Amino acid sequence: MTGNETAHQSPEQPHSGSRNESPTHKRDLTRRKVVVVGGAAVAAVGVGGGLAASAFADGAASPVSAKGTASGAETCYTLTSETTEGPYYIDADKIRQDITEDEEGIPMTLTLKVIDAETCKPVRNAAVDIWHCTALGVYSGYEAMGSGGGGGGSAPTDAPSGTPTDTPSGTPTGEPPSGAPSGGTGGGHSEPTDDERYLRGTWKTDKRGYVTFKTVFPGWYQGRCVHIHVKVHVDGKWTDAGYEGGHTCHTGQLFFDEKSVLASAKVEPYSTNTTTRTTLTEDTIYPQNGHEGGLLYLAYDKKRIAKGVRAHLTMGVAPDETHDSTDTQPSASASASS
Repeated sequence: MTGNETAHQSPEQPHSGSRNESPTHKRDLTRRKVVVVGGAAVAAVGVGGGLAASAFADGAASPVSAKGTASGAETCYTLTSETTEGPYYIDADKIRQDITEDEEGIPMTLTLKVIDAETCKPVRNAAVDIWHCTALGVYSGYEAMGSGGGGGGSAPTDAPSGTPTDTPSGTPTGEPPSGAPSGGTGGGHSEPTDDERYLRGTWKTDKRGYVTFKTVFPGWYQGRCVHIHVKVHVDGKWTDAGYEGGHTCHTGQLFFDEKSVLASAKVEPYSTNTTTRTTLTEDTIYPQNGHEGGLLYLAYDKKRIAKGVRAHLTMGVAPDETHDSTDTQPSASASASS
């Protein structure tokens, strides 16, 4: 894993271009219970100076680790659920915190805390990857795949009407994910179709296990609820070229509650996305298990979500294990886009 770009500290200017896309995979509900000192509200701590986030509102607080060993006063913490990576992962091309580039959307600050689920101690200097689609459902690097199609590259069966004229038609032109069965499970990886890398980035956790990214609120595409992909890499080395070696100890996704998604859908350019949206409860990837499954804590002005959203979550991982999504088996009853 290598990279050649430093963190961006200033906001990017939006543009009016729109794109579209679609991928595929299945969930793995592997998880276990561990302990962590109680979950009082906590201020999110950013890294890299300029992207530090303030305390989160709405009375929501994710469980966080603390110094010391387990005691009778501790509450139960669960290992964050693993899912497959989907076919559209690109390995750490951009070492940066601000992944917005020139994409339109509601500004969002995402702060994650990574802890060892066995010891409750922060995981330091880990490489955390995130990637997600645009407001109109496009993944950078795969613009030729379009948006709204299912099966990791199969043509859409119900492409919406009213699609903006400068948006790809939704009919994929790229190859389907390598190794993915008919219908797709997302276990295969598709080679990028272009050089775009917006809404993708990698950054390291600080000594307290925190990592912060600046991005935009994701949109949606056919077959999936609104989500962000995430990977955590450990035991590697940070060099001038980026992050090298080590292994992937967590592959998962981060999710958004329905109230926030419905609020975002009233704001441009999300309001121009006519693709039928899959709800959180309908999604076949989300494990339906709340914050354990990647459901984010969100803070925003309910009347003015367009001004910005702050999202955070504490993720319990198993640093000694490898979860790079290849160990996830397809479900016999369902399939979904990534």
